[in-house]
Formats: sequence, structure tokens, C-alpha cells
Amino acid sequence: MPTDDRRVMLLTGASRGIGHATVKRFAREGWRIITCSRQPFPEQCPWGGGREDHIQVDLANPTQTIEAIAEIRDRLNGKLHALVNNAGISPKGEGGARLNTLETDLRTWGQVFHVNFFASIILARGLKEELSAAHGAVVNVTSIAGARVHPFAGAAYSTSKAALAALTREMAHDFGPLGVRVNAIAPGEIETSILSPGTEKIVETLPQRRLGQPREVADVIWFLCSDQSSYVTGTEIEVNGGQHV
Repeated sequence: MPTDDRRVMLLTGASRGIGHATVKRFAREGWRIITCSRQPFPEQCPWGGGREDHIQVDLANPTQTIEAIAEIRDRLNGKLHALVNNAGISPKGEGGARLNTLETDLRTWGQVFHVNFFASIILARGLKEELSAAHGAVVNVTSIAGARVHPFAGAAYSTSKAALAALTREMAHDFGPLGVRVNAIAPGEIETSILSPGTEKIVETLPQRRLGQPREVADVIWFLCSDQSSYVTGTEIEVNGGQHV
């Protein structure tokens, strides 16, 4: 059993973009970070002990996700202070085309919902005792696409994020008596390597007229996992430069 007494965060989807920035933010605060991904540990990630605390698991596979919980619990000292459900996939059609409700096949729907939606509740429920012992926090990463038709985000992605927002509300109700807060953030157009061509046209319409930076999203995640938000639960914070207005 580990003897490390640092606060611990479990983060899915850590290898790039928002996840990568979140790792750096929490590492700077002295937290221990356990990551989950279907990829091996990314060599470019800078935090100490990262390789030892990386668990390779395909969140699209419910059996693997459930089985990973035992390995995660073995790495904890009975407490989990934060669970950040950041992993998400948004499959594209030929040439990067948006997959709508008429063209997305059932297997793709299932894969997207397993990663973007079901993994979040599977992990939280499987680790509820450790979250409760730490009076921890859960942050679900939703999307601006969960509230409107987006020109690039596919139908399966958008509806999975809308469902995750509703799940956040339900989890806040159910986990609250355990001493666990559950919130969500809804990023908009964030400057990462997966931006679709044409995003600049969306940026021209934003009140702030610029892309968001991954560190700006990571700062909100940090706030929701810190004691500064100790009376905040069941909410979804828009992090999109006013795109939702």
C-alpha cells in the first residue's frame, strides 16, 4: 500500500490538450497524478512519477474499465481527492466530415458513449469509497457542443456530452451525502492539436474574439477540485469566451 500522503487526482485523457495542461497544473500544486489512457505513457509528459502512475486501459471497453478500478484502488492509500473525467472521442467521416444522426453507425454510437459517458460513472461509482474518504471532487468535462448543434462535433459526441451534463446533476445529488462534490466544465474552442479547419470562422463570432488556452481550462478544473469551491456542486461552468451567450 502506498505511503505517499500527497493529494491524489485520477485523470482520464492526459496525453494532450486540456488533459496535459491539467496534469501540469496539479503537478505544480504538488499533487500525485494517476492517469488512464488507451495509449502507453506519453513520453512528452513532464511530471515526476508519471510513468509509474499511468494505467493503460481502453475506456471504450466496459470490461476493461471495470477491471481497471481494482488496479487504481491498489495504487491509492484509501483516498482519492479528485476524479477528472476528461477523456473524449469525436469520430469523423471521410475527409474529416461531421458524422450526423443519419450517418453514424450503431457501433460508433456505442464506442463514443462508452468513452465520453459511461466511463465517467463507472469510475466514480467504483471509487466512491476513496472519494468519500477524502471528501473529494469529481469534474466531468462536457462541451459547448452538448447544448447546440456544432459545425464540427458529430451527433454522437454532442449527445454524449449533453448526457454527461445531466449525469453531473444526478451524481451531485447522489454523491453529496457521501461528502463528494460533482461538477462539470463545458469548454468551447480551445487551442489544441485537434481543432478542425474552419474554427477561425467560429472565433470571429465569439465575444472575446480568440481561442481559449488549455491552461485556462485547467485553472477552472483546479478551482473545482480545490477547497475554494467547497460549496459548489451540481453545476456546469462554461469555459468558452462567451460562446454560449
